[in-house]
Amino acid sequence: MVKAIELKDITKQYPGQERQVVKELSMEVARGEIVMLIGPSGCGKTTTLKMMNRLIEPTAGTILVNGEDVTTTDPTELRRSIGYVIQQVGLFPHLRIGENVAAVLRLLKWPKNRITTRVDEMLELVGLDPAIYRNRFPKELSGGQKQRVGVARALAADPLILLMDEPFGAVDPITRTRLQSELLNLQKEIQKTIVCVTHDIDEAVLLGDKIAVFGPSARIEQYAEPADVLSRPANEFVESFVGGSNGIRALSLLPVTSDKLNASYTVDISEGNRALGLIDEDAVALDRGLPTGWILGSRGHRHFTASRSLSLGEQPTYADALDLIIKTGEPGAIVTHADGTFAGVLEMSQVHYAISKAAESPRLTGAVR
Repeated sequence: MVKAIELKDITKQYPGQERQVVKELSMEVARGEIVMLIGPSGCGKTTTLKMMNRLIEPTAGTILVNGEDVTTTDPTELRRSIGYVIQQVGLFPHLRIGENVAAVLRLLKWPKNRITTRVDEMLELVGLDPAIYRNRFPKELSGGQKQRVGVARALAADPLILLMDEPFGAVDPITRTRLQSELLNLQKEIQKTIVCVTHDIDEAVLLGDKIAVFGPSARIEQYAEPADVLSRPANEFVESFVGGSNGIRALSLLPVTSDKLNASYTVDISEGNRALGLIDEDAVALDRGLPTGWILGSRGHRHFTASRSLSLGEQPTYADALDLIIKTGEPGAIVTHADGTFAGVLEMSQVHYAISKAAESPRLTGAVR
């Protein structure tokens, strides 16, 4: 493992206070990992994050970033080399979006033409058209758009490390889900080391390569992959904090794979709709290999329903399949290949089986056999 961040016996105690906010914390973060810090309010998560780039100075201990002791580094230079995203975004309201993204680049004295090119690259990277958003002010953006700009600004100088403090906590649930998905897709491209504070165990499970569960004074109760935290909590504290429904929660860790799909019951309607009157079972209607919906023949009357589907190209999980089945009320989730052609159906019985196996398995990510 190549270490991007290493904390050795880090302690933080503010003058005049008896309690240590962080007490003798040691942990390592591997390069390219997303590590989620989670725990009750006041346990030292944000303090730990801020000590990594010396927004808060540790009282004792050593912090190594890419093998170098940060206490020997100029704190301003250190912060410019580590991206930082906060819940409130922190955009400068009097600056246009392009100027906000360029803030660190100007401090680093990049040439003007290089800054302009980089700003446009960053806005495109986070899904904002530079021609539309470059000259807008923050007040003209939605919460989700502001959060994207915050990520673009943090990544502009191409830092190896990105620190995030509850970055999606201030947006609505739909936008939060979209931003979480976009972060995972972005990480596939940028491969940064990301340390993220969250209060949401579902977010930690979804995003994290590892989860650090903090107790009081940033004591690490468990530091492991999400599957292990869910299926093998280290102690009662972790178990109570993680909560129940782990079998269902674990579905977000289980990818839908082609070998679990049933591709046997289909009806070809490309020659017309004569086939609709010939079946008395549920089947997927195909038009030249593309699924168009369900023919629900088992319900006493033949009913055709246009349906959404999941694409193997987008790496759906069993959680996505369960959500689709519940929303549509259909017998299973239609799954396609990346080109849109029919791959098969993940039946509800497979989802039930996955839930039961995941709940009892010591290793959730390999639970479905």
